[in-house]
Amino acid sequence: MTTTAQHASAPAAVRSHGTPVHATLILAIICVSYFMVILDNSIVFTGLPQIRSDMGFSETGLSWITNAYVLVFGGLLLLGARAGDLFGHRRVFLFSLVVFSLTSLLVGAAQTQWWLIGARALQGIGAAVLAPSALSLLTRSFAEGRARNRAMTAYSAVAGLGAAFGLVVGGLVADLISWRAGFFLNVPVGVVMMVPALRFLPETGRRRGHFDIAGAVLATLGSTALVLGIVNAADFGWTAVLTLVPLVAGVVMLGLFVRVERRAAQPIVPLRLFTGRERSGAYLTRMLCMGAMMGFFFTAQFGRASTTGHRCRPASRSFR
Repeated sequence: MTTTAQHASAPAAVRSHGTPVHATLILAIICVSYFMVILDNSIVFTGLPQIRSDMGFSETGLSWITNAYVLVFGGLLLLGARAGDLFGHRRVFLFSLVVFSLTSLLVGAAQTQWWLIGARALQGIGAAVLAPSALSLLTRSFAEGRARNRAMTAYSAVAGLGAAFGLVVGGLVADLISWRAGFFLNVPVGVVMMVPALRFLPETGRRRGHFDIAGAVLATLGSTALVLGIVNAADFGWTAVLTLVPLVAGVVMLGLFVRVERRAAQPIVPLRLFTGRERSGAYLTRMLCMGAMMGFFFTAQFGRASTTGHRCRPASRSFR
C-alpha cells in the first residue's frame, strides 16, 4: 500500500527507476515561458529611445515604463505563488500565459503614454503569476536529486541568457523594425506554449487557505508611492508637496504592511524571514544589486535617447 501510494504521488515526469517521460518537453515549456518574461524585461530598455521619440515622454515619465512593471511584479509576486497553491499550479500557469500574452499585445499596440504605462502594469501581473508557477511546476515535475538539479540548472541559465539576449535582440529589433515588435512576439510564443502545456504539464493538488490581499495591496501601493516621491523630486525638488506627500504616504502604507503581516494568519511575507542576519544580508545585497543594474540599464538607454537627435513632442503633453 505504501509503495503504491508513493508511486501515485510521484512527479508526472518521472516513472519508476527515474526513467524520464516527456521530461525534456516539460522542461522546455517551463524554460521558454520563463525566458519570455526575462527577455521582455530586457527588451524594453533597448526600446526606450524610440518610445521617447514616438510618444513624447519626459525624462522622468520615461522611467514609469519600467517602474510600472517592476513595482507590480514585485508587489504581487508572492501573491502569485500563493495562487498556485490554492488553485493548482498548472491552471494558474496557463492563466498567467494568457494574461502575459494579451498584455504584451496591449503594450505593443499602445497609442498613448497612459495606455503604455497601464499595459506595462498589467503585464507585471501576468509575470508575477507566471514566474512562481513555472518554478513550482519544475520542482514538482522532477524527482529530488540529479534530475531536479539539472532542471534547476537549466532554469537558472535561462534567467541569465534572457537578460543578456534581451539587450542584444531588443536593440536589433528596435533598430531594424520597431520597439513594438518585441512585445508582439510574445503573443505567438505564448499561444504556442499553451498547447503542449495543456497536454504535458502535471496538475498539482489544491491547498486550503486564503490570500493576504491587504498585505499585497499595501506592499505594492507603498512601494509605488515611495518611487513616485523620489521621481517627483527630480522635477520639483525634495521639499515640494508633490514629493513629500507620496513619500509620507509610502512610509505610512509600508508601516501598515508590517503591522498587517504581524497579525495575518497566512502573511504574504512572514516577518520571521528577516530574523536571520545572513538571510537579511542576502536580501539587502540582492536589492542593491538589482537596483543598481536596473538603474544602469535605464541610464545607459536614456543617454542613448538624448544623443540620437530625435525630436520629442512638447513637454506639456508628456507624462509626469
